This record gives sequence, structure tokens and C-alpha cells, in this order.
Amino acid sequence: MRIGLLIWGSLDRLTGGFLFDHQLVEHLRRQGHEVSVVALPMRSYRRGLLDNLSQGFFGRLGVETFDLLLQDELAHPSCLRLNRRLRGTPIVAIVHLLRVSQRWPAWRRPLYRRVERAYLASCDGWVLVNPRLRERVARLAGEERPAVVARPAGDHVGGEIRPEQILARAREPGPLRIVFVGNLTPLKNLHQVIGALALLKDGGWRLDAIGNLEADPAYTRRLRRQIDRAGLAGQVTLLGERPRDEVAARLEQGHVLAMPSAPESYSIVYLEAMSHGLPVIASTASDSAAMIEPGGNGFLVAPGDVDALAGHLRRLRDDRDRLAGMGLAARRFYEGHPTWEESMERVHQFLLRLHAAAQPR
Repeated sequence: MRIGLLIWGSLDRLTGGFLFDHQLVEHLRRQGHEVSVVALPMRSYRRGLLDNLSQGFFGRLGVETFDLLLQDELAHPSCLRLNRRLRGTPIVAIVHLLRVSQRWPAWRRPLYRRVERAYLASCDGWVLVNPRLRERVARLAGEERPAVVARPAGDHVGGEIRPEQILARAREPGPLRIVFVGNLTPLKNLHQVIGALALLKDGGWRLDAIGNLEADPAYTRRLRRQIDRAGLAGQVTLLGERPRDEVAARLEQGHVLAMPSAPESYSIVYLEAMSHGLPVIASTASDSAAMIEPGGNGFLVAPGDVDALAGHLRRLRDDRDRLAGMGLAARRFYEGHPTWEESMERVHQFLLRLHAAAQPR
């Protein structure tokens, strides 16, 4: 098959949804398909909608030659008119996180809902990264479509950690090493982690935050002020973006991943952390909450519950045997999770069925 993938941004980023898309492209190519990536520059929602008014937009994309077109749902504002013109070519949306599920000013929500509903209804099928999305997407679109659930995986990070290494790391003297990995935006709730740590007056911890400092410059400035006001400059480090091997090294050296993002889809970084034997602190409002067994491989906190978050961090800091046990549980969860190869093959078989059903009888 000749398959296209339409995205905003670049697969070179290899984080979050981009990593999922990259893994899918590589898997499809290994199965013998010709896969082309049609990458539009990352743009604002308004700029994406304006693509539909451009007379030359469709021609510039060159997507009419594909047997099947994948679209990362992030790019949906650019695809409304395009999908109407491509009747006859199966179109499949890769849905990571619905825009209408995110936090927006009330006046924006009706527009986002209307546009996203029209987009999802214009597709012939959906690839969903977690099972909770199926009902949500169908309800928004107003009808069902053929769909497959393919969970992201974490085995791309490589390396092995043995149980005895997890135990020794947890019990070695020194501060609790907390890791945060995510773009610095309000969605990821780093400010709540810092607020919780400010409640641990007796120290005994340090936080390394990895993520794009320019994703939301105003938010980054707010974080720096929060750190300074709380007197935590010596214990909190905003590292910015880092190469994958350094991220892996930080996780390997860490004790716990604290990233209570909300909303969140099926977080790849949680799996990456668990592959290194780190328990995860996540939000109850996240679809990733399904990955967490509270008190087992991690903890769940309600949105804004800084006291509970502080309590969990204090518990892990002060009870290293419990930290060790939760680290082992996190690793076991990771080992029982589908690999990228398994998840992407599910998508591959789904696309083959969808393409075959679209052929003339």
C-alpha cells in the first residue's frame, strides 16, 4: 500500500504522540508498505482552520496518490475541506487526546467541539491510544467508526535493570531523586509538584525537570518565580530539553517520576519511567490513571491536591523499603505491557482490513 501520514510538526521530536507516529511509520515500512510523511509546520488553531480556505493547499500536499491516508488528530483543523475532497481514499485519524477534553476558556469550547466533531465524522476509521477514548470519540462524532486501540509502549528506551539494582538504588543514602519529564506547560502541572515539595520543609529530596522551556514562556517564568519564592533554587533544576540517552540516564538514576498531568492520554513517559523501575505519581483526571495501581506501582492524586502529593513524596522519601517495593512493581507492570511491535502490528492489521473493505466488489 501507498500510505500517507499527515502531521503538524516533525517526527524527529520522538516524544509523546510524535513518538507513537514515528513507531507506526517505521513498522509499516518494515512490513513493505510505502509510507510518506506530509509534515505541516506546527501552527495555531486559527492558522489550521485557514488552511481550508486556501485554494492551493490541497494540491501542495499531494495526498491524492495514496491508497490510505493517516492523520494525526492534532492536525485536524487543517483537514476538514481536505477530507471532503478525498472521498474514496480511506482516512484514518490517530487520536491521542481530544482537544475538547482539555482545559480552555468557556468561549472557545463550542468552536472546538463543532470543528472536532466534524473532523472525526469525516474519517473512515480511528486509531485510539487508550480504551477510554473509544466511547468519548464516538459520542463526540455522533456515530461509531471502525476503530482499534493500540497502546503506546516503552521498550524503545532500551537497557535492562535488574531487581537487585532497583533495591540497591532505593536504599542508598542521600535525597529522594524526583524526576519530571514533560513540556513546561500548565497541562503537565509541574507547579503542583513544586508546591508539594515546598511543604516538605525538612528537605531530603531534589527535583530534576526535563522539558521544553519555550513551550509556554509565561508559564516557565511563573515556575521560576515559584521556585525562588519558596527558596528551592538549590533543590529544583529546570533542565530544558535533553537528548533521549540523557533522559534515560536521569530515569535510571532517579527514584520516582512525579508528573500529575491532567488531562493526559496514555503517557509514554510513565512507561519509560517504569521500565527503569520508577513508581509514578499521576492524576486521577488522566486516562493514564488506568496504568497506576495506587500504593503498588505508583500513586494517584486528585487535581490540585498538593497536600496528598506532598504526603506521597514524603512517604517515599522516608520509607525506602516501600520505595524499593514500588519500584519492583513498576518494573513488573512494564514487563507485562505490550511492546511497540505488538501495538503497531495491531494497527497494521486494522489498516489492511479497512483498505480491503474500501475496494470495489
